[in-house]
Amino acid sequence: MKHALITGANKSIGLETARQLLQLGYFVYLGSRSVENGLEAAAQLRAEGYSNTEVIQLDVTDETSVKAAREILGQKTEVLDGLINNAGMSGGFPQSATNVNIETVKTVFETNLFGVIRVTQAFVDLMRNAPAPRIVNVSSAMGSLTLHSDPAFAYYDLKGAAYLPSKSALNMYTITLAYDLRDTAFKVNTVDPGFTKTDFNNHRGTGTVEDAAARVVKYAIVDENGPTGKFFSEEYNPVTGEIPW
Repeated sequence: MKHALITGANKSIGLETARQLLQLGYFVYLGSRSVENGLEAAAQLRAEGYSNTEVIQLDVTDETSVKAAREILGQKTEVLDGLINNAGMSGGFPQSATNVNIETVKTVFETNLFGVIRVTQAFVDLMRNAPAPRIVNVSSAMGSLTLHSDPAFAYYDLKGAAYLPSKSALNMYTITLAYDLRDTAFKVNTVDPGFTKTDFNNHRGTGTVEDAAARVVKYAIVDENGPTGKFFSEEYNPVTGEIPW
């Protein structure tokens, strides 16, 4: 049985991603900053018949929490096949480049970039024990420098001086991580789940969590011939999925 860890897994896309991996026969660890919320999510999944799941308290912004989560998970399994860096935050909009609060920028980066680096570095040793380890960093097309410099882009006017740069930086970290692991069995990709209707955007999105999670899962289970070091958004490119950085 394969094992996967998902950050921010207690709700929305993270929870649905867990559900879909469970359907594929994975054992899924639900990373949740709040243990209570994680337990509620696990109870929901068990009520649906998915018993192969467990909550791991995990605050990606807290080094002590991440280290504790690594120790706990290491006591449960020696192999981690999948890591889904899903936890994220927007910081609230608008975010003007000329007057955004620098503390807001720091807070957003702490979750969207530093949290991903912190978690990846903590768990990569367990992933090295897997025959086909997969890392998916959940990003956004809003972090594409190419798209956001094109006035024809549908969301060209929706800028954000904290959120967008944090996702651009995450995308570059993905490129660097994939390069570092290029001669291994790892596959590392960035995936935009699409403009999904969740509390992240006050339910203004147009897509479903089911479709969003399916896009994430697709790259969490790619075979040895699958891509690595790529940026995918099937909402913007339904043909091949790949979009420009």
